[in-house]
Amino acid sequence: MKLEKTRLKLGIVPLIDAAPLVVAKERGFFSELGLDVELSREASWASIRDKVAVGALDGAQMLAPMPLAMTLGLSPLKVPMVAGMALNLGGNTITIGNALWERMERADPESMAAMPVSARALKRVIDEDKAAGKPPMSFATVYPHSPHAAELRTWMEVAGIDTDRDVHLTVVPPPQMVSFLSAGNIVGYCVGEPWGSLAVRMSLGRIAATSRDIFAGRLEKVFAVTRDWAEIHPATHAALHEALIGAASWCDDNRCELAELLAQPQYVNAPLDAVMAPLLGEMGLPKDLLVFHARAANFPWRSQAMWYLEKMKAWGMAPADLDSRAAAEAVFRPDLYRVAALALGLRVPLVDYKTEGEHSQPWTLLKASRPMEMGPDLLLDGSVFDPFTLRPDTATPVARIDSGDLS
Repeated sequence: MKLEKTRLKLGIVPLIDAAPLVVAKERGFFSELGLDVELSREASWASIRDKVAVGALDGAQMLAPMPLAMTLGLSPLKVPMVAGMALNLGGNTITIGNALWERMERADPESMAAMPVSARALKRVIDEDKAAGKPPMSFATVYPHSPHAAELRTWMEVAGIDTDRDVHLTVVPPPQMVSFLSAGNIVGYCVGEPWGSLAVRMSLGRIAATSRDIFAGRLEKVFAVTRDWAEIHPATHAALHEALIGAASWCDDNRCELAELLAQPQYVNAPLDAVMAPLLGEMGLPKDLLVFHARAANFPWRSQAMWYLEKMKAWGMAPADLDSRAAAEAVFRPDLYRVAALALGLRVPLVDYKTEGEHSQPWTLLKASRPMEMGPDLLLDGSVFDPFTLRPDTATPVARIDSGDLS
């Protein structure tokens, strides 16, 4: 099929998980499919959101909940969006500044001795500050509707911290996190790598937990376009997916070379060793902190979209009566992913939903074109999210619908 448009401008934010777009350009995956792509390095997620919404960008790397929020009008611009594939699993770290870390060690040395670090010690510090009449401490995430906000809130709430009252959550663009921490504007943050471990390298803070500790196997970024753009450019959209899937597979297999590409000034613009550490599992980080293609990493699971939306409802960031299943199905498009992946001869899941939080070890997805190896998917709070037992208008479980064998 002839491409409707070949010259494209796609947005990225300087993070390691921009890798599939960078590799698709630098290693010829785009050009092999007839695409002439310019990558635009954007300063913030708000910039990505706005430029995609008004057509200044054809598409972009986006936080997984962002196209959901845009479609629902939960962000400043209401624009129907389509996310036909994910770009990676995980990749975030929660970093605590040195001064707060030391207070936490004094408050609860036992909980600070194990990894991941529990927020129990933070709860004690917060209680001390409350008793002294001090204002809440400020922590940063990268965007209100983000995996980072969900991870930071979950980490705190497991320890009994009220994330709406006990702390102040603010938004800081990823590359500015280290400088905000250094200046004392925030005491900790959750961000995508390398901007968490870089603070450790600069002796400004310590990593308390990673995205793998909080929700292993959770998709992190997606490639998204407006619904109008997808409908006008179906062949171009499919070619983009094919290129990005191929590039994501390359990323998993060529991590040292990937670090060299990403470290360049036009992309992440960070020291090579700082980019290398999260990719290779150095500095105490897990080796699978970032997964780009394995474990069905590019499949846009609607069950995970529902999990994000239910969390947003619980935190007052989405209407309580929102039908999360309908919203997930309007934005996350596994059908588009299957077309591109099957064209490449790859295995694909045959279901759009799965139960999240059941597996502490690697497991096999049998409901697939061929069995697929999957990774652990435990949630820090010990919960299991079952999309099959959710009423459309609430998170209250109802009788389970027979979904077949998803083991």
